[in-house]
Amino acid sequence: MSDDGKQATMPASMNGAHPDAAMRSLPDNLAVKCPKCRELLLGKDWERNLKVCPKCGHHAQLTAQERIDLLIDEESDFEQIDRDLVSNDPLKFVSLSGTDRSKLDGLADSTGLKESVVVGSGIIDGLPVMLVIMDFRFLGGSMGAVVGEKITHAIEIATYERIPLLIATASGGARMQEGVIALMQMAKTSAALARMAEAGVPYIVLLTDPTTGGVTASFAMLGDVTIAEPGALVAFTGPRVIEQSMHIKLPKDVGYAEYLLAHGMIDGIVHRRALKATIARLLHLYDDAEKAMN
Repeated sequence: MSDDGKQATMPASMNGAHPDAAMRSLPDNLAVKCPKCRELLLGKDWERNLKVCPKCGHHAQLTAQERIDLLIDEESDFEQIDRDLVSNDPLKFVSLSGTDRSKLDGLADSTGLKESVVVGSGIIDGLPVMLVIMDFRFLGGSMGAVVGEKITHAIEIATYERIPLLIATASGGARMQEGVIALMQMAKTSAALARMAEAGVPYIVLLTDPTTGGVTASFAMLGDVTIAEPGALVAFTGPRVIEQSMHIKLPKDVGYAEYLLAHGMIDGIVHRRALKATIARLLHLYDDAEKAMN
């Protein structure tokens, strides 16, 4: 009791409450620090701006669901296919951090995904499209046997139904835990895309940060139209690895979307706010051409 007979207010650390309890009650996204310019941003403003930094323009990674919500029409549904396909860990891979199976199970729990790619059909500006959306949160978006199968199946469905295919990439490359089995997916997906090209079905690629390794060396660079988000790392091997292994200094921006555009390797760089409109315009051009031919 205090001298005036009233009960004194005790500090949180003395009345049984943890001193960080107030902090823990705050929303997780109250503030976000831009990973590029380190600007401190209000979480709600950052999300309202589609996770693009208003100061430096850095495009942060989106989850597969966020990418789907960004692209498809609000009144339409995303009809997912091959939802239950999961890796059977063909090599029974074990590392110092544990088994591959336990790691995959842990990622499934934390991300709500069963693999690093989500596949399904949707509607963009009133036109049907087959969507393949990679999610970097799941083992770095790596491509193993299941990822290769899901992408190939999506290509085959799009070819059969004659609807455009859109793949949004986000990957560190082939999945090392599956060895040569993962590398074979490069040929598998590329062969399916070759058959799709012969059938005259359009294929659009959206390169997001990062897109590297075997994904870049296969389906990511085979699009009829290839666009990228600003600042996306798109390379087979990252610039830092090349510099460290070959002991040379690379030109500025090598391996990034802006460098690829300047050297004619992609068709355009599109801000996230303009992505849906740009893709919709492409789909309408293809749709008009298809109608004219028939």
